Amino acid sequence: MNAMRSWLFVPGDSEKKLAKSQDIPADVLILDLEDSVAPQNKAAARAMAVEYLSGRSADSPQQVWVRINPLDHAEAGADLSAVIPAGPDGIVLPKPRSPEDVEILGRRIGNYEAEHEMPIGCTRILPVATETPQSLFSMGDYRQCSKRLMGLTWGAEDLSAAVGATANRDQQGNWTAPYQWVRSLCLFAAHAAGVAAIDTLYADFRDLEGLERSCTDARRDGFSGKLAIHPGQVEVINRAFTPSADEIERARRIVALFEANPGAGTLGMDGAMLDLPHLLQAKRILEMSAGEKA
Repeated sequence: MNAMRSWLFVPGDSEKKLAKSQDIPADVLILDLEDSVAPQNKAAARAMAVEYLSGRSADSPQQVWVRINPLDHAEAGADLSAVIPAGPDGIVLPKPRSPEDVEILGRRIGNYEAEHEMPIGCTRILPVATETPQSLFSMGDYRQCSKRLMGLTWGAEDLSAAVGATANRDQQGNWTAPYQWVRSLCLFAAHAAGVAAIDTLYADFRDLEGLERSCTDARRDGFSGKLAIHPGQVEVINRAFTPSADEIERARRIVALFEANPGAGTLGMDGAMLDLPHLLQAKRILEMSAGEKA
């Protein structure tokens, strides 16, 4: 399976940006039919997204997903009926009210898959799980969702607008306390559900140093990828979420040490004591490395 570190939004109604996107080293392209598309361009964006999906190469290393409009939006039904038959790898669901919206979406996708004789379950789902205040109170229930759920990501802009916040970052550029909590909630809800935790976007696309710090913090905390809004952010994200050669070598040594000592709960290596959480972390690093090379 290919790595899924960088998730680049591409406006669905921009022929120029769609044409350029296949040359960008993003692991995942998100053809956007929601926020980046004006109401009068929604139909045209759908048609362009379908054309892009239908014309993509079968051996492309990129996954192509589509962000539809929210389930309670008038355009959502048209989005799904148009794009699912074109075979996107997944659907990004904005503004879910609860995990039940993911289940509703999954059933609708399944109907289209059956109608068009597609493999049932081939279309995955990534909800932007924190964009409505009510969504925060059922985050733990994502662990009960179907296997279509690929991961969870989060957002702060719609949420802060919904509660009337004047800002979601402090003067140093750090998330304010409510949004630090929301970020953590997404991270732990994703891992509780056994799916990927994808960090939200870094809005200042010119600030690559700030982006790198944000990526470093996200990977440190347990996120495995990050949303992007500009092609220039992709290489920084890919690099930050790719284990270094030293990390990979150390992870291999840890795994080998535990394999050579079956049943051991604690072992010493390089003057440090290692236990089962270190083994799990090492295995995760090796899985990330394998995905990046696949």
